[in-house]
Amino acid sequence: MIWQGLLVSVRDATEAAAAVAGGAAIIDVKEPANGALGRPGPDAVAAVSAVVSGRRPWTLAGGELVELPRGGPRPPWCGTDLEPPAAIKLGLANTAGTDWEAGLAAAFAGFPRGTLPVAVAYADWRRARSPDPVEIIAAAARLGCAGLLVDTFDKAAAGLFAAAAAGLPAAWVRAARASGLRVAVAGRIGLEDIPAAWALGPDVVAVRSAVCSNGRFGRVEMDLVRRAARLCPGGSDLPWRPEPWRPGPWRADVDGKTNGG
Repeated sequence: MIWQGLLVSVRDATEAAAAVAGGAAIIDVKEPANGALGRPGPDAVAAVSAVVSGRRPWTLAGGELVELPRGGPRPPWCGTDLEPPAAIKLGLANTAGTDWEAGLAAAFAGFPRGTLPVAVAYADWRRARSPDPVEIIAAAARLGCAGLLVDTFDKAAAGLFAAAAAGLPAAWVRAARASGLRVAVAGRIGLEDIPAAWALGPDVVAVRSAVCSNGRFGRVEMDLVRRAARLCPGGSDLPWRPEPWRPGPWRADVDGKTNGG
């Protein structure tokens, strides 16, 4: 899988069009009012898919594992008339102390064929009541995840670089890549933070508030996306080719525990 560049989270078709025009490499559908990984409604998913399909890969914020419907309405990625997303991200807030790895495996089994599973490790994992990022990296590798997103749970707090002890985000990125995972970083990354985010060594830098007119609840602006894309290594002209996900073994050991958050 070749998956690189600037990811912009959008909440509707108009924002998606602005993100594509501004040079975003990947479009992510998210509803920020629903939390850190706010799961969008099916209408928003369908509208963004219609705008983006064939122009850019699109991904989906799947919400938290504990929020997935059980016997209720199907999640938005199950619409029979929709092209499935290239990847779905699932968070693990409020799962510390539970058998979250088994739950994650079961959720991944319900993904559409060819959709890549992405586990989310929160830098402020204690606040999120989520497992330690090192544990998530190890589990993601065992489960054959395609990627890992390092993000922040509390969007009212400071961003990624303030949410964990200095050096930890870079260590998580290295550990994930050593385990064979593609890595994205996010978490209130401003335009001024994008070079530092790329210096961590990820494949993808994900933003929303940095490219909105008034924070994460504002509107995505084409000119701001263009400024963000110009800060990416190689600019916005990066290749992407989808490849079907196949479960694989845990590829590398991740030693030790972290003390950040």
